[in-house]
Amino acid sequence: MDAGSRPISSAKSRAAAAPRPALQEAGSRPYMPPLSSGSRNPSAKCYGDRFIPDRSAMDMNMAHYLLTEPKKDKENEVVSPSKEAYRRLLAEKLLNNRTRILAFRNKPPEPQNVSAADVASSHHAKPAKQRRHIPQSAERTLDAPELVDDYYLNLLDWGSNNVLSIALGDTVYLWDASSGSTSELVTVDEDSGPITSVSWAPDGRHIAVGLNSSDVQLWDTSSNRLLRTLRGVHEARVGSLAWNNSILTTGGMDGKIMNNDVRIRNHVVQTYEGHSQEVCGLKWSGSGQQLASGGNDNLLHIWDVSMASSMPSAGQNQWLHRLDDHTAAVKALAWCPFQSNLLATGGGGSDRCIKFWNTHTGACLNSVDTGSQVCALLWNKNERELLSSHGFTQNQLTLWKYPSMVKMAELTGHTSRVLFMAQSPDGCTVASAAADETLRFWNVFGAPEAPKPAAKASHTGMFNSFNHIR
Repeated sequence: MDAGSRPISSAKSRAAAAPRPALQEAGSRPYMPPLSSGSRNPSAKCYGDRFIPDRSAMDMNMAHYLLTEPKKDKENEVVSPSKEAYRRLLAEKLLNNRTRILAFRNKPPEPQNVSAADVASSHHAKPAKQRRHIPQSAERTLDAPELVDDYYLNLLDWGSNNVLSIALGDTVYLWDASSGSTSELVTVDEDSGPITSVSWAPDGRHIAVGLNSSDVQLWDTSSNRLLRTLRGVHEARVGSLAWNNSILTTGGMDGKIMNNDVRIRNHVVQTYEGHSQEVCGLKWSGSGQQLASGGNDNLLHIWDVSMASSMPSAGQNQWLHRLDDHTAAVKALAWCPFQSNLLATGGGGSDRCIKFWNTHTGACLNSVDTGSQVCALLWNKNERELLSSHGFTQNQLTLWKYPSMVKMAELTGHTSRVLFMAQSPDGCTVASAAADETLRFWNVFGAPEAPKPAAKASHTGMFNSFNHIR
């Protein structure tokens, strides 16, 4: 188990205190380092492009002798040691070891250590890519009062429509990153709350909300309308959610994982049973063929769609891999965007490791001890980099270069463990929510690439058949 979770009741007890407005600016704008340009070295000498011989410094007779001296075939000539010594002595006395023909007023500049091949290829080579500047402070900080300090929950998500959702106590708030506006989606009653998980559907319009009462609500954010409530799926709170097109996968404290087809009335279509304790991490691969689940039983499971049974009555679906290398709860899960079978996982306070897995074979490719609890993981969509968020002692975000796992940057500012992270649709900005009740935005992954024309989404009609449900 991973220690350090605060009971949910503490969030309710703090509700009686003076309320703070949610998602409001906190503190001043971050320090922006001045742009500086390199100065030229005033002591550097500037030479012309030609060197003119100085006749006054030349010995014309010696130059004529050196130019007209007949070349000797030294390769085939056999010279005795005494004759060679005589020649060397004669050259030293008569020629004074002079071998230059031309003399110049100024010495030419020292040549750079560049080979001829490098010079020739420099005309055709692409310009070197400049090293990306990584800001060390948050771009924006918002207040997040009543954020539940619980490692096993998932209370932050960023949708494809550039709207960020965050659960604060019994309320889900929406923050529009394009306009900076904040709105309240829903506040549940005390019997159902607090909210234990949120997850955007792929269309960026609908959102799933998991509750402490074990129910799951589906909302249409464009009209602020509740479409349906999934009841009886779990026996305890639903702390993890993951979408795979129209399939909503839910993970509960009862250790069960359910696939729910939100288009049909009898929504439970598959059941995965492999965890003995709370399921705190769920992630579908980019292809939608494999599901990774992490639990408080320190286990990581890989489930494959090809092995799933469409008959819930047939019993549990068999996992593809059951991996027990972690020694604490496995919550942080991240599928690699550039290698479909590569999965990164992070362990809790007793483990502190980031591990990399080949999900086809189940092999552990690498393990890195980070020194602190790993709360969340995110891949850079444009570069081979991985971002991790941590707890005690530094409560930092760490950017790693993959596969060397060399630290590129450590971002500090949170004063308590960084429980949740979410990535903007363009992949460049990361939002982090911590137990210090702040939401911070980091421009850690650089500027976005040039936009490409995108095809229309094919899943906008996912909930059309439930428009009549209130």
